[in-house]
Amino acid sequence: MATPLQKRKLIAEINVVPYIDVMLVLLIIFMVTAPLLTQGVAVELPQENAAPIVDTSDKPPIVVSVDVAGNLFINYGDDEDKPSSGDEIARIVRSIITASPGVQILVEADRAVPYGNVVGAMVVLQRAGAKNIGFVTDPLDSYPVPE
Repeated sequence: MATPLQKRKLIAEINVVPYIDVMLVLLIIFMVTAPLLTQGVAVELPQENAAPIVDTSDKPPIVVSVDVAGNLFINYGDDEDKPSSGDEIARIVRSIITASPGVQILVEADRAVPYGNVVGAMVVLQRAGAKNIGFVTDPLDSYPVPE
């Protein structure tokens, strides 16, 4: 028989079932949203061994993409997957450069795009006032070994 002054023994266990439920919900959310975070136009970038560009600003870079057909795209606005004209891209880039002069401007082009189309994209950006234009490439897997 327990006396009224006898203390009850405390149970020191953590119920982890709610934590597992929360973790699974977060996992599903990340699995669904991860594919949506990729932006831009699908291009097959050339592979080069170049030093990465160091981003010193807190603003996302402006990326102008050139697809295989030679269409220009810009990663700004709601219609990133819709081709834009050179005048429209120049207008957008000019307004962005005016608002934040330190923003990086990058050009990404499919490896099958003729060099003239890439130069055309650079000319559009230079006429808009871009001083430094970078290129987006994929890193080389390995250097070719001479035989």
